[in-house]
Amino acid sequence: MIFRFASPWILILLLLLPLVAAWPYLMKRAARPAALRYADIKLTSSGGKTPRSWRMMVRPLLNLARLLIAALVIIALARPQTGQAREITTGEGVDIALAVDISGSMASLDFQPQNRLEAAKQVISDFVQERPYDQMGLVVFANSAFDQSPPTVDHNVLLRLLDRVQLATDLKIEDGTAIGMGLANAGSMLKDSQAKSKVLILLTDGVNNAGQIDPVTAAEAAKALGIKVYTIGMGRPGQVPVPVTDVFGREQVVYQESALDEATLQKIADVTGGRYFRAEDTNGLKQIYDEINSLEKSEVEIQNFTRYQELAGVVLAPALLLLLGEMALRQTIFRKIP
Repeated sequence: MIFRFASPWILILLLLLPLVAAWPYLMKRAARPAALRYADIKLTSSGGKTPRSWRMMVRPLLNLARLLIAALVIIALARPQTGQAREITTGEGVDIALAVDISGSMASLDFQPQNRLEAAKQVISDFVQERPYDQMGLVVFANSAFDQSPPTVDHNVLLRLLDRVQLATDLKIEDGTAIGMGLANAGSMLKDSQAKSKVLILLTDGVNNAGQIDPVTAAEAAKALGIKVYTIGMGRPGQVPVPVTDVFGREQVVYQESALDEATLQKIADVTGGRYFRAEDTNGLKQIYDEINSLEKSEVEIQNFTRYQELAGVVLAPALLLLLGEMALRQTIFRKIP
């Protein structure tokens, strides 16, 4: 709901009303008061309030009513309006499947101040919010893959499900990195899509060491379905800090070698006509998703319309009633007799 004045400059006239209200009193003070000499002051006194004195007390309210009428007329002349905004979308977005690695190595702390998985979730969340017209689904994978969110245009639901994603070790499921399974499950989400552009974004920090499907074989299947795959290798090369729990239940940080099969990720991207990216920190990961966002533009045209309804009549109605009432009182109860 939108409220506005079509001619707001007219409201400046409201500033004159205090001057109009004060003008009679200013003139009265400037003028010399009239006087009448009485033979006996008792003749001018009364034992109580007469009807005439009551009318004299109430008469200023009629002046106040005139000011209120003038204010309502000024507001009506400014044309108050309410409007309903409508957005018409034509064309279509891109159907996107997101595949995210949740293996134990995604707990590595080289994406400070968060671990790899939390950094990925934040960047993906921003990516989703920047593409409101695309249908998106989410797959997570460790030793096996499963659907976290089916393809949907309700991104609020998708974001809630993304926020619930946890490491395989926290979920107490078998650890591993089944890249082929993650790729196959995400591709299956898009197999029935009628969109002109179908995109799969796969993020991992490891080497395929689980699952029954070879990553390159899954890439060939994605290509047959017309799916373009962007692969993202996550993690700094060399030794990276990783939190581990010892046999006594104490958590400590140790340094482990970061293993990433870049050759396979590059092959997946090449087979499907996509691109491979390497992210070594959170800022780099964000830049990668920003670049994918610019590469895969949604063919959507948005037109905004606002239909306004005039409210001047709503304001003038009470003004007219006040005017009629004020005129009737001045011609009857408060009528001045020459």
